[in-house]
Amino acid sequence: MHWATPAERRSTGQARRKQVGRQEQSTFNPKARKTSPLKLLERASRGRVPALVRLKYQLMAESPFGYFRGAVPVMAADLAGLPNTGISAQLCGDAHVRNLGAFAAPDGRLVFDINDFDETIRGPFEWDLKRMAAALTLAGRASGHKGPGIRETVVRCIAHYTAQMRAFAQMPSIDVAFFQVRRLGHAEPVHAALLKAERATPQHALERLTEIVTGKSDSSRRFKEMKPTLSRVTAKQSAAVLSALGPYRKTLEPQRQHLLSLYRPVDVAFKVVGTGSVGLRDYCVYLEGNGPNDPLFLQIKEEAASAYVPYLPGAHPAHHNGQRVVEGQRAMQLESDPFLGWTRIDGRDYLVRQLNDHKGPINLEDLSGGGLEALAEVCGELLARGHARSSDPLVLAGYLGSGNGFAEALAKFGAAYADQTEKDWQALCRILKVKAS
Repeated sequence: MHWATPAERRSTGQARRKQVGRQEQSTFNPKARKTSPLKLLERASRGRVPALVRLKYQLMAESPFGYFRGAVPVMAADLAGLPNTGISAQLCGDAHVRNLGAFAAPDGRLVFDINDFDETIRGPFEWDLKRMAAALTLAGRASGHKGPGIRETVVRCIAHYTAQMRAFAQMPSIDVAFFQVRRLGHAEPVHAALLKAERATPQHALERLTEIVTGKSDSSRRFKEMKPTLSRVTAKQSAAVLSALGPYRKTLEPQRQHLLSLYRPVDVAFKVVGTGSVGLRDYCVYLEGNGPNDPLFLQIKEEAASAYVPYLPGAHPAHHNGQRVVEGQRAMQLESDPFLGWTRIDGRDYLVRQLNDHKGPINLEDLSGGGLEALAEVCGELLARGHARSSDPLVLAGYLGSGNGFAEALAKFGAAYADQTEKDWQALCRILKVKAS
């Protein structure tokens, strides 16, 4: 077998410019759409809890950015209609500012990284960057930034991606695999997310999500009823969820299996989360270790097929979509949730992870002033690390080259796609208004 030299790998990337030039990455033509956005959203809602589908649409109708969060199937189809480099990497699949956040690493340290991988799949690396470019544009508009400033922010994001990838191409491969982005705490939105994560302890979740129930002989805790976001389940549903913990346990490393065995399940609830995930089944399990002051919360989240599967000829539906998400997350993240695993309930695939354990999100209000630009630079570096860990930095750097031509092209694409997203959002609002009247 021929072992490609570094020079050959870099040349492979450079050759992909003939397939799609860097300046061509700015192109977006909504007239080329073969299926309407509303039809794509309708297809993606099949199999979801019917009563929650309308809630999802209502959340999407709140703002263009809210629409964007729930419209991955639309963007997947749009990206598939464009020429691409064919340089494959593990995609986050839903790269936007709300899908980065702080969480606790296995050793207890707080880290900041991409933290949503529901759509993860291997595909053209630039698809993640184009989604992030559009997301930063929409987030900038929502947080009060002006057009020229937003464009410069997107350029800085992609320029940091390309600069980091060029650096990775010069590093030993093992150093790339364990590379840590050191400047995270200096970005104000990241700092704010880390502070939120510091406060989001299991004890805080215990007080927020559960209540004391007094019985005949003792007192215990159970989940609160906080409809529509948190609701109690039937005994049959609870039994099905708890029985799924057995197969899940086998997906963990032996030391994590032992740790989990020290906790006993106490209660189960149904939870509504996110925007794009609304309508999918999502359960949380409250467990206790050494008494009520040692809580553990697990989220058991239904995973559907990635929205990108129909558009990637080499992709096959995953044997288990929970496993797909876990493997994609581990491929891109330096450190992952120690309780990350998968299971099945009633023939449906589920991801399992900790719920709210030292997790801190990015909110749009964190992006005012210089916050958007600071976060954009971090986004670029984190995506670069994720792609470098799962692809070949030399091939990627060969395509990207020097200068900011690629970054400027994606800023143009981001603005055009954000404009179209606002039109799609308005169309959804009109439909919902008609149906409500």
